[in-house]
Amino acid sequence: MSLSSVTTEVVDPIPGAEAPHLPQQPDLVQLLTPEGERVEHPEYSLSISDDELRGLYRDLVLVRRWDVEATALQRQGELGIWASLLGQEAAQIGAGRALQPDDMAFPTYREHGVAWTRGVDPLDVISLFRGVDNGGWDPVATHFNLYTVVIGAQTLHATGYAMGVQRDGAETAVLAFLGDGATSQGEVNESMIWAASFSAPVVFFCQNNQYAISVPLERQSRVPLYQRAAGFGFPGVRVDGNDVLAVLAVTRAALAAAREGQGPTFIEAFTYRMGAHTTSDDPTRYRLASELEEWKLRDPIARLKVHLSRSGIADHHFFDSVERAADELATRIRSGTVEMPDPPATAMFDSVYAEQTPHLAQQRAAFVAYHESFEGGER
Repeated sequence: MSLSSVTTEVVDPIPGAEAPHLPQQPDLVQLLTPEGERVEHPEYSLSISDDELRGLYRDLVLVRRWDVEATALQRQGELGIWASLLGQEAAQIGAGRALQPDDMAFPTYREHGVAWTRGVDPLDVISLFRGVDNGGWDPVATHFNLYTVVIGAQTLHATGYAMGVQRDGAETAVLAFLGDGATSQGEVNESMIWAASFSAPVVFFCQNNQYAISVPLERQSRVPLYQRAAGFGFPGVRVDGNDVLAVLAVTRAALAAAREGQGPTFIEAFTYRMGAHTTSDDPTRYRLASELEEWKLRDPIARLKVHLSRSGIADHHFFDSVERAADELATRIRSGTVEMPDPPATAMFDSVYAEQTPHLAQQRAAFVAYHESFEGGER
């Protein structure tokens, strides 16, 4: 199944057809069914205005368009690699919109939707994947840390940050993102031990997209991932990761508990990676096309669109305006990407250490001398 079959177009469910239900999961928190029906949950309620609902829809559509455009740019040789979030938009937007301004988020390398909610310019993310810098945004200003490629390392950073703000007496919560595969990493388990021991104000947000690259969930864990939290001594919650309203409610509650001194929470957002792990991956080698087709019926954007339409919260004028905004964003992303200037070759020596070491200075000088030996100078 090629990525082109899953575009930015939001297709309403086929009349008379219902999306297949998720496997029997009595503990799954859901506020919006795949058919777009609003439901209640005994523990998690959500009071949200019509404007906020329309805003969430706009977030979902624009972030997907960003993602699809970036994937196309990589296929055309403009990016070195791209980690797609296709299908995981609700998990990221819901979690990102639950953050308060002073909260801090620690992403992996796929949290483009969270970056969007923190005001990070998409081009500042794309520049990293184009290889012209190490990440173009300010983590202090945005309260969104730089991307972490080392699997699971960001959970240690998040827990350490949470312990720091705890000692500062700040009413701040920390949100650490990870994937289902990362739960098998030692760093993640170490970070949860420390977080539990010190009641650190950190929420571990696991996007369970069913595959750790090519390894399916059933080969990673004998129990649902959220149940692992009990072994560390703090609550675990499983939420429908394709339901932006449920994700928002659950994450908001977990962050509030962290700020109030109740310690960490583990959230398992049960979702699906509709594209490849990265653009260097071929998912057709380890999963069936029928599986992807089944999850398309749970599309996070389609279900919210149906809800907005049926409830009269939005009409075709609104949806058309969002599509125009998506087109404008795609145009800006494409032109901004191809116009990014390449950094000088010596820039790779500039940010290795806060202060350049003698050994690094020697390496730089040797590099410059070597390239100056060619006609035309440094390359």
